[in-house]
Amino acid sequence: MNILFCSVGRRCELLKDFRKTLGDKIKIVVTDNSTYAPALAFADISYQVPLITDETYIPKILEICKKEKIDAVTTLIDPEISILAEHREEFENLGVTVLAPYIETADLCFDKFKMYQYLTQKGVNTVKTYGTLEDFDKDYKDGKITLPVFVKPRTGSGSVGARKVETYELLQELISRDPSLIIQELMTGKDMDADVYVDTCSGEVVAIFSKKKISTTIGGANKTISFKDQALFDFVKDAMKVFKFNGPLDMDLFFQDGKYYLSEINPRFGGAYLHAYGAGVDFPAFIYNNVVEKKANRQQIGEYEEDVVMMMYDSVVIDTLANLKGRTKEI
Repeated sequence: MNILFCSVGRRCELLKDFRKTLGDKIKIVVTDNSTYAPALAFADISYQVPLITDETYIPKILEICKKEKIDAVTTLIDPEISILAEHREEFENLGVTVLAPYIETADLCFDKFKMYQYLTQKGVNTVKTYGTLEDFDKDYKDGKITLPVFVKPRTGSGSVGARKVETYELLQELISRDPSLIIQELMTGKDMDADVYVDTCSGEVVAIFSKKKISTTIGGANKTISFKDQALFDFVKDAMKVFKFNGPLDMDLFFQDGKYYLSEINPRFGGAYLHAYGAGVDFPAFIYNNVVEKKANRQQIGEYEEDVVMMMYDSVVIDTLANLKGRTKEI
């Protein structure tokens, strides 16, 4: 399988997991805008490409797919997901499976307020969210929501700009500075996460790995512990029925007052997917079965051990400037 990871950045361990599962049955091709992206060191072939906003970006990615005979493509950053989804037909015309959701779902995932509106319309438990200070004021005055609250950008990723707000004065100040912030009810229940694989052949959810967050940093959880709950598995499966995903995704959840609430969905490999893989939930094998074998995977929801702990840490790639410049190709 020739797989292309776009905007690969620092996702070194993810590439190692693909290599561990598939060995010489995989060619890993990666792209990044920077020659200093550490994950380039763990690929078979790497390309330096323009920013995703550049008009030549998609033509260059398509050219890489032709040149390297790519079987499947995915991205590891949120802003690029809708771009791949929008150009799905062009990739499929080259025989490339796009491991990203269909465009309507991709756009919902990127716009957190639209996601809230959609989930509410579909009857899926979600975190109460306001798109404007005016809308928040109505419920605040009526006692339907209280401080503190949580604010975050309507679009974006990596928890940038997300914070707890204790006072109304601070809330006003933050919104006046950045009107794109959305206001959410502060959830005080258990913060958790699920790695989900939607089979590209059957369209069904075939794997769910759930974990409680022990510690988080900007960008997501860095210490987690696995658990199982049939109620969570059922909630995730029901929620997935109202979307069109294709491949791996990461779901942020809360458990509060005896109910699960869906907060966000990142339709790509989550940063903490490494935990799922380490516990035996092998998305690389699922992708190989779908893309190369052209067959659906059997459902294996909850087939992992509980109380497996992930503790993330930093590592480094040391190399010469000459090697870095020589490693990446231009297209």
